[in-house]
Amino acid sequence: MNKRAEPGAVSTASLEQSAFWMPFTANRQFKKTPRLLARAEGMYYWTPEGRQILDGTSGLWCVNAGHCRPKIVQAVQRQVAEMDFAPTFNMGHPAAFEFAERLAQIAPPGFSRVFFTNSGSESADTALKIALAYHRARGEAGRYRLIGRERGYHGVNFGGMAVGGITANKKMFGPGVAGVDHIRHTHDPARNAFSKGQPKHGVEFADELERLCVLHDPSTIAAVIVEPVAGSTGVLIPPKGYLKRLRELCTKHGILLIFDEVITGFGRLATPFAFGAVQAWAYTAMEVVIFALVIVWMAKRAILAKQHGLGEHLFHGLARPIGVPPRRLVEHLPQEHEILGRRGTDVHSRMLTQPACQTVSVSRFGVPRTSIGTLVSTTRSS
Repeated sequence: MNKRAEPGAVSTASLEQSAFWMPFTANRQFKKTPRLLARAEGMYYWTPEGRQILDGTSGLWCVNAGHCRPKIVQAVQRQVAEMDFAPTFNMGHPAAFEFAERLAQIAPPGFSRVFFTNSGSESADTALKIALAYHRARGEAGRYRLIGRERGYHGVNFGGMAVGGITANKKMFGPGVAGVDHIRHTHDPARNAFSKGQPKHGVEFADELERLCVLHDPSTIAAVIVEPVAGSTGVLIPPKGYLKRLRELCTKHGILLIFDEVITGFGRLATPFAFGAVQAWAYTAMEVVIFALVIVWMAKRAILAKQHGLGEHLFHGLARPIGVPPRRLVEHLPQEHEILGRRGTDVHSRMLTQPACQTVSVSRFGVPRTSIGTLVSTTRSS
């Protein structure tokens, strides 16, 4: 056996030889001076030495209810003892059906189908696959192009990486997915720095899509994917009218619109979904929404969709029983703590009215990949 892989061989002093390949981390530098966390409770972590650390980012923006909540811990323990895993290929378990119904109830009108996934990257790729399959099912197989946005982040699978706009994520992996292009980002500090709420300038940036339609022929474009509020290369609130204009152009050319809300949905902006926080009209404005679904680490990811006739295999999408009971508890936590009530409204008001720099510096790769879902509407002409 490799000596460094023996049980107990890996310690703080020997991390430089550890087998663990850490994601989005400068591994050699980290392992020379590691920052280790030993336990968590509420809003705090503790180091192995006992130093308390405020968890200001809720894990990776995915532990919104706090760490190790007793009710959630107990629910997970009970489910593990009852049934730890059940396949969903031609089988099922009641909890998955129950939770899918509950998700559909809080979704925007018309979204009545749920497809569970395992990660944000998987959710993004699934949304793209649904868009392509939808057009083919309608007899428009020529719609194969996917349009992303500069500075966008949609995971690190090949599809999401291609439509994403972060060069460093793509440079090592060759040409990637064919038929992808990008509209420009909305970051405009010269005009919008220290804006109050949504910036006044930049609605015209959405017209980049019109230019790409002229360049590629709109009949070849299947979908546009953007983050309503970007959060990976800076927190970028969309300019006033920007999302509405993007919606109008997609409708004009028969293009599906995908909103990626992995880090902003499910109450993070004081509304169930981020597009509702920045513009109320948007609740009926999109076909696909990838959203942050949960508040605890155990929960699964999902895709909500309007009824469709697609029979194609998307992803394995296993709705593990162990992830469902915590969700049932978490569903009531926002109301219990007024996350979506008075306190949520206060957060929403501050976001839209207080002076703030247009870009808030955050970790470039500070994206939670542990709490994801997707909303999908694919009945444009039915």
